[in-house]
Amino acid sequence: MNPQLLFWIPATLRLSFILIATGILWYFFGPVVGLSAGLVCVLILIVIQLQYLYLLSAWLDHPDSEKLPDGWGAWTDIFSRLYRLRRDDERNRTELTEWLARFRQAMSLLPDGVVIMDDVLFLEWCNPAAERHLGLNNGRDKGMRVTNLIRSPDFIDYIILGRYEQPLTLSLKDRKLIVQIIPFENRRQILVTHDATETDRIEMMRRDFIANASHELRTPLTVINGFLEIAQTQPELDQTIRMSHLKLMIEQGQRMQNLVEDMLTLTRLESIDYPVRPEHVNIHNLLDQIKQEAEALSGGRHEISLTIDGPDIEGSTDELRSAFSNLVSNAVRYTPEGGRIDIKWKNTEAGPQFSVKDSGIGIRAEHIIRLTERFYRVDKSRSRETQGTGLGLAIVKHVLLRHGAVLAIDSQPEMGSTFIVRFATPKTAISM
Repeated sequence: MNPQLLFWIPATLRLSFILIATGILWYFFGPVVGLSAGLVCVLILIVIQLQYLYLLSAWLDHPDSEKLPDGWGAWTDIFSRLYRLRRDDERNRTELTEWLARFRQAMSLLPDGVVIMDDVLFLEWCNPAAERHLGLNNGRDKGMRVTNLIRSPDFIDYIILGRYEQPLTLSLKDRKLIVQIIPFENRRQILVTHDATETDRIEMMRRDFIANASHELRTPLTVINGFLEIAQTQPELDQTIRMSHLKLMIEQGQRMQNLVEDMLTLTRLESIDYPVRPEHVNIHNLLDQIKQEAEALSGGRHEISLTIDGPDIEGSTDELRSAFSNLVSNAVRYTPEGGRIDIKWKNTEAGPQFSVKDSGIGIRAEHIIRLTERFYRVDKSRSRETQGTGLGLAIVKHVLLRHGAVLAIDSQPEMGSTFIVRFATPKTAISM
């Protein structure tokens, strides 16, 4: 039914009832009694309406604390509709609060910084990533001008020029940030920050790796191409010289092959698609093989000892052979003839421990922290003599990371070196 009819029909019926009652009293008791009774009824209706108006006013002043009153007549429908509106409003507020909490949680988990500002750059809200990137504090800095909080001339110029279609690269707090302002609504702006520090570092490592790999491959390729050119232009070359050239080409070819194999190994170890597949590692067999390889590489020029007093472990046999073999072969290459190399495997309170101690040339302290970098060499000329690729200790580092182990280096010039591998997870040990 039409709401107007629902309102006017009861009101008309009540007024008609008063008029009829007034007419009856007028007829039986005279006009004074009839009019007086009608006036009293009208006053009662007015007082009731005023009372409900007062209750409505009191509820509107404190809608959360005051109970919505019950109504009479037309007020019943009014209060019931207000009750439905209040219930819908509470439900909407609850949903809005939930959505706002979800929004803030989502913004808090974003790796990129988000800052919401008004049209004059006053801070309204920022997520934790923006606090880290820009040094802001959402509670302390709210309501302050962002240009007063981010003291960077490049950022100020970016704001003044207002060319927000292009992002700004900003160096701030030892970070490289990509910053961009996005206007939205009429009086709001979003400042988005992306931390490109790690990406930039990885890109720099990639460029260095390509440059170093190219440099390492250039020398043997130059030698091989040079000898091939000589063989082509001088077919009558003496057989002894020709064989000497062939020997050098074979050596340089082997050097390139070792370098490529090490690069492929390093790439495989860094791949997340190549997880460790644990297996039982027979330490006795593994270290016996490594000692035999070291003796073959030494050619009887060194005294090599092996001591095993510890348990087998779980891990990748091939990867551990590569890591241990790199450490032992380095000891052989960098220890002068007549030196001593001690290979030990023992159990400690913290877990199994592998060590290689040599009496070689030693390493100065400033080089030790960089030894596991790719292509880093303490003595480049000596590395070429020993056929090193510069990737051995980088491979060791990644193998140990995959096995929960750490590498410690103790070395002094002319006093030898000790490389210690400590397995930080004793649970990998297997009782013998």
